[in-house]
Amino acid sequence: MGQRDWRPFVYGGIASCVAEFGTFPIDTTKTRLQIQGQKCDKNHASLKYRGMVDCFLKIAKQEGFISLYSGIWPAVLRQATYGTIKFGTYYTLKRIIVNYNDGKESVTANVFCAVTAGAISSAIANPTDVLKVRMQVAGTHGSTNIGLVDCFRDVYTHEGISGLWRGVNPTAQRAAVIAAIELPVYDFCKSHLMNLLGDKPINHFISSLIASLGSAIGSTPIDVVRVSKT
Repeated sequence: MGQRDWRPFVYGGIASCVAEFGTFPIDTTKTRLQIQGQKCDKNHASLKYRGMVDCFLKIAKQEGFISLYSGIWPAVLRQATYGTIKFGTYYTLKRIIVNYNDGKESVTANVFCAVTAGAISSAIANPTDVLKVRMQVAGTHGSTNIGLVDCFRDVYTHEGISGLWRGVNPTAQRAAVIAAIELPVYDFCKSHLMNLLGDKPINHFISSLIASLGSAIGSTPIDVVRVSKT
């Protein structure tokens, strides 16, 4: 396989890791908001936070700002695997299908490629997602300094190797929904904005913003289930 074939994998992985660092505090507040108020788990039965801003400020004040980055390393490991495989698989499958169809591209084919890439990559990266969520919610139990190795040891000791694949079904379904919306919408927006903006960073930024907003809205219900099962 030549250098050209590896570019989607390498660039996708790097972009995913960089984005993870920049947005992780928001992801931590999202996770805390999703797990509170669960009737099936007494540890998270109370409603501690009133919203995103309240959650962000309380975590920073009560646990320290660094707690907003609890779970960042398994998250980066997840993106290094999930992001790399997702983008690489999507564009590889897409190129194969386009070549098979004499250079013609279709939305249906793009969605198929995205769903396949999202489900496969998220299933493979599920252990890192489990560790990320466990470390993010550790502060609600009073354990704010849990590390990656300690978290892995705790899951493996009490739940076995299968514990690292808890919630894999909703995780794969969520990733499939995200990819099915995000990747085709990004390609669609970028293509239609090309005449107006050209192949410039602003085009990629706007296309990414629209695609990410759509995928976030579409995947949130499944994401709530995923976090509660993890």
